[in-house]
Amino acid sequence: MCDYSMQHVASRPAKVGDVLMTTRFAEGLTGGFSAVGEPDIAVCVLPGTELAFEREIERYAALPLFRPRKLGAQVARFRRVHKAIPSVHHDALELPGGKTVLLTNLRPGQRARVLQLPAGSTAQVGANDSADHAFAAEV
Repeated sequence: MCDYSMQHVASRPAKVGDVLMTTRFAEGLTGGFSAVGEPDIAVCVLPGTELAFEREIERYAALPLFRPRKLGAQVARFRRVHKAIPSVHHDALELPGGKTVLLTNLRPGQRARVLQLPAGSTAQVGANDSADHAFAAEV
């Protein structure tokens, strides 16, 4: 999904194998994913999608003078939060310990690969995705 704040940004659905980058959109007011090399196109991720980051996931620091905070995980599952509240950010990552972080709070420039889409997804899957699915099962 793409958050409500992304409705005026060009977008496309995520596919297995996509390499995504955390990006600031809408003059820096909201964060989301773009494909590497396509910084102006939001990549919409379905709830339940599994992602593997190149490095430990980082969020913005609580105060501007501090360094970004590492979250202790390199894998996450995309989910929607606060669905009953219409005009707030809903896109989030669920970490292995159950903690969630809003996508808009992630430090920009982090790369993640789409490992697996949720069951029943109609997005196209490439021919070499069996290795990705096996890796996702170990997560």
